[in-house]
Amino acid sequence: MINTLSLPRTGKFAVLASAVLYTAMTFGVVTSTAPANAAGTPYYSATLAAPAGDETAVAGGVAWSCEGSTCVAGKASARPLRICRGLNRKFGEVATFKVLGQAIPAEELAKCNA
Repeated sequence: MINTLSLPRTGKFAVLASAVLYTAMTFGVVTSTAPANAAGTPYYSATLAAPAGDETAVAGGVAWSCEGSTCVAGKASARPLRICRGLNRKFGEVATFKVLGQAIPAEELAKCNA
């Protein structure tokens, strides 16, 4: 009998099955945490002086979801003041603007609405 380094067919099948199972479990974990993060606190939140006309819109390069005069959005790469100004251009005066629940300073909010 000749010894080889290759696995018999059943061994190859076991390796393939293990790889598929591992990939499926990893993919399941990665995709299952996305809704949990999405349901958490939004990165940006704003209260508008007047209710928004659209429920969803892109302003300042960010996708906003609005309900009445309250709008929320995920994180963007631009500075918060730039994001706020984009929201102002799209919907009008911004009464409050928060980043991770922290309101921006009054002087920055004034620049946003200028």
